[in-house]
Amino acid sequence: MPSDHVQSAESSAGVSERPPAGVSEPPRAGVSEPPRAGLSASPPVGAETPYLELLARGASADAYEQPVLLARAEGRPAEWIAALQRARPLALRVRSELEGRRRREAELSALFETAHDLAGLRDLDAVLRAIVQRARSLLGTDVAYLSLNDPARGDTYMRVTEGSVAARFQQLRLGMGEGLGGLVAQTARPYVTDDYFKDDRFQHTPAIDAGVRDEGLVAILGVPLTLGHHVIGVLFAADRRARVFEREQIALLGSFAALAAAAIDTANLLAETRSALSGLERANEIIQDRSGVIERASDVHDRLAELVLRGGGVHDVAAAVSEVLDGTVEFTEAAAAPGEALEASRAEGHAVRHEDDWIAAVAAGGELLGALVLRGHPGLDPVDQRTLERAAMVTSLLLLARRSAADAEQRVRGELLDDLLDARDRDPRLLRDRAARLHADLDAVHVVLAARLEGDAPDADQEADARRRLAAAASHLAATRQGLAAARDGGTVLLLPLGPGDTATELARRAARHLGTAVHAPVTVGASAPAEDLATRPDSVATAYAEARRCLDALRLLGRSGDGAAAEDFGFLGLLLAGDRDIPGFVDRTIGQVVAYDRRRGTELLRTLDAYFARGMSPARTKDELHVHVNTVAQRLERVGRLLGDDWQSPARALEIQLALRLHRLSARH
Repeated sequence: MPSDHVQSAESSAGVSERPPAGVSEPPRAGVSEPPRAGLSASPPVGAETPYLELLARGASADAYEQPVLLARAEGRPAEWIAALQRARPLALRVRSELEGRRRREAELSALFETAHDLAGLRDLDAVLRAIVQRARSLLGTDVAYLSLNDPARGDTYMRVTEGSVAARFQQLRLGMGEGLGGLVAQTARPYVTDDYFKDDRFQHTPAIDAGVRDEGLVAILGVPLTLGHHVIGVLFAADRRARVFEREQIALLGSFAALAAAAIDTANLLAETRSALSGLERANEIIQDRSGVIERASDVHDRLAELVLRGGGVHDVAAAVSEVLDGTVEFTEAAAAPGEALEASRAEGHAVRHEDDWIAAVAAGGELLGALVLRGHPGLDPVDQRTLERAAMVTSLLLLARRSAADAEQRVRGELLDDLLDARDRDPRLLRDRAARLHADLDAVHVVLAARLEGDAPDADQEADARRRLAAAASHLAATRQGLAAARDGGTVLLLPLGPGDTATELARRAARHLGTAVHAPVTVGASAPAEDLATRPDSVATAYAEARRCLDALRLLGRSGDGAAAEDFGFLGLLLAGDRDIPGFVDRTIGQVVAYDRRRGTELLRTLDAYFARGMSPARTKDELHVHVNTVAQRLERVGRLLGDDWQSPARALEIQLALRLHRLSARH
């Protein structure tokens, strides 16, 4: 923190080295002070002791009345009581100075921690969220928010809010000089209002006032985020009731805004290039520039950095911190940690005590990745608490690095499958080598699966997010099954080996269930027939994919979304069902009257028709299939003729009826 901020905070607290009013300075060396009239030259020995005890235990101001009252009750001499009365103001002033120093120490510690936390963040959105959350926490306000300047449009807009509930407020844009925020952005000076709607020092506009009214804000403090002589945005803290922001609070938020502006600049410049180690080094530099209170934490930080350099993992970090804190530290998944304590730790950005344990949330941006739990260590000093918090930050960086590695492997798998689908690389040796590095065997029998997420997303962003979740789930499934996966044609394609005794149909159905469970939405999966010699015949993958796509289209046309099936389940119908065809309409037009008749009367005309065509249109063989009398078959066929027309057995009509029967049977199968 810059020295001028620290000096400002010290001076604003009103701390003075001079003795308080009404209390004389101690006599200088060699100079004697004459006794006052009616008093002895020195107070009775031990008169100050009660006040020293009160100072030692941090008693409240009211407790300082007790020594005089107690002395009077005990019948102490007037000289003793007078000495206590003279010592009381001095003790209260010492107490006030101690409280001021403790408050300033807490504020400085919060700023140190803020600088440390911000230095470890790499994503700009995560930085902005951290800024607003910490601003709200530092000042204890109802709402905190941050706006950034838009040089292209010449205004400033709301970027991040914390505690806000009004949509119109969250989408505000302020012209330069409009509203309190526009004035701060234009003048690069902090502004504060105790009552927004009664304050006429700035320009009110209907849009801004409506947004503030929706949010219910009354008292607002805004400080500029500056880089050099340029204002890049405004940081706000606001309450939904009248409140006076004191000078110390304005200075504190201004100091935090300076750190926040620097963090925003760093995130913008190094968002794609900053590694986990550079983040640790940055945090270490900040720690080393601060007081010796956190030297131990700095040393721990170096050890964690060494772990990262050696390629250590999450459990290595937990083991290292266990040794430093002389306790047992474990990494747990979010679901296994105490829910309330975990949420409190994430919201506050600090480790939280839970019974005899300490919980430090491991989070990245808004995502909760898990927790570091210090077992059986209820007495934790602030330095050790910050050590546990820094270990949680390192753990989140390692988890993100692991996720990045998984994403890279997913891309490699997708690129290989794309090459097989497009037949770009026909060298079998190269294809086998690339697959082997991914633990895939192209010489094994494989099935190509085409998967698509069902349901309409409310907007393009949610649809894109759903597709990403499907691609991630498919990639995970492929990695665990020694296969390949890639996003393609608005869905996902998988290439999975066929196990002994397994079928393409069973594989498709399992994949549909697995992917649907993973993304919490129906997923339809069509499978090709088994394919072999993928390395020597890469074009076979493209052929199998086209077959899987036709199967997928057939399932959707038949109303079996969320199911899985293979091409072998449809036979020649799989070729006819590709494209946009009105299957339900065709079935209804062809045999709809028979279906309705069976539904109303409980008859078996459809079953009779199936058996009749299956037995070569022979009533005698049909009655054997149905185990009924031949007259019953004749009566049923006569009823069918009355429903469908006299020409229902002509070749053209018979073909349409048989196809409709097949489609009706398939669409009813789930």
